[in-house]
Amino acid sequence: MRRSAFVFIYLMHILFSQGLSAHAVVTDHTLKIAPVRANEAKQVVLTFNSRVEIGLSEIFLVSKGDKHTPLKFSKGLKQGDVAVSLPTLSQGEYALRYRIFASDGHLTEDVIRFSVTP
Repeated sequence: MRRSAFVFIYLMHILFSQGLSAHAVVTDHTLKIAPVRANEAKQVVLTFNSRVEIGLSEIFLVSKGDKHTPLKFSKGLKQGDVAVSLPTLSQGEYALRYRIFASDGHLTEDVIRFSVTP
């Protein structure tokens, strides 16, 4: 009986110390604080609440006419950060559509809308 209680407590410790987040959710992004200017390439950082499997994830630029263009991205400086390279864009409305795999294997899909200013 004591052994099974120890095993239960040990397994709960492992489970809770790993964190319970099942999906990689954006908690912050640099589009909030730094506008995208027309005709200037820019790097945008998306901050997720968990580690991201870069090789299994996808990020697209969505432009007028629902045109999806794959974007290059890499691991950011901090855990959970993803650095996305935006090409030069003309003034208008755009979105980042992402399919991100958390390190625990869960998939998250979402869209972040933004404007490009003159």
